[in-house]
Amino acid sequence: LFLDRSDTVDLPIKFSPRYAGCYHCQILLKSFSDVRVYKIQCVVNTDNAEAELEFLTPAYQAVIQNIPISNLSSQDWKLEAILEGQGFYGPPLVNVGLCETALYPLMFKPIAEC
Repeated sequence: LFLDRSDTVDLPIKFSPRYAGCYHCQILLKSFSDVRVYKIQCVVNTDNAEAELEFLTPAYQAVIQNIPISNLSSQDWKLEAILEGQGFYGPPLVNVGLCETALYPLMFKPIAEC
């Protein structure tokens, strides 16, 4: 069966999410001879955000900054943390539940003056 553009109908949809997350929708189309259900899933990401942290501590003493991670999506998050740079430590995995905010404890412990 071959369909060309004359056999199609545009179905405009406007979607205006307020928050990042995964949104699910079903569209039900009915006629006297046909019923169709279309399932749509939209994943909305936030813009890339940059942040800068400044740590000030004497050599060999640790300082911890708790970084909030808010999950406004519709599912739990299991995040992997990859730390780069000498003297930084933190848990390798972070779980953030649905509609929760978790604190990631980023530790800086310099081994020399820097």
